[in-house]
Amino acid sequence: MINDLVADSLTRIRNASMRKLDVTKLMHSKLVEAILVIFQNKGYIESFNVVEEGPKKFINVVLKYDARGTQVINEVKKISKPGRRVYKGRDEIKRFKNGYGTIVVSTSKGVLSNDDAHKAGLGGEVICSIW
Repeated sequence: MINDLVADSLTRIRNASMRKLDVTKLMHSKLVEAILVIFQNKGYIESFNVVEEGPKKFINVVLKYDARGTQVINEVKKISKPGRRVYKGRDEIKRFKNGYGTIVVSTSKGVLSNDDAHKAGLGGEVICSIW
């Protein structure tokens, strides 16, 4: 049994990207799906789709590479962990890596990127960072 689905999903994406795989398979949760929507909108992954295999659901993620075949994702990192939650206020969530990176924040209005959370004036739990 996996305690932290988000950390497991980020590790699977990181490992598949380093091995230059086209597709990786993640376990489904609503939080993982919301994070993947942000990754897709920001251009870190190509696409994803939810697949039901009997009673279980999985997510197939199509990874993205540039024209030379190098990985688009340089680093993906879990920030808030089950043993140590990290919260940031609305003033602390601004730009990450001079606008080249994205921080995923769980707010009262849902899971948002750092840009959207800063525009909305919301703070919350910092889930992960990617660039």
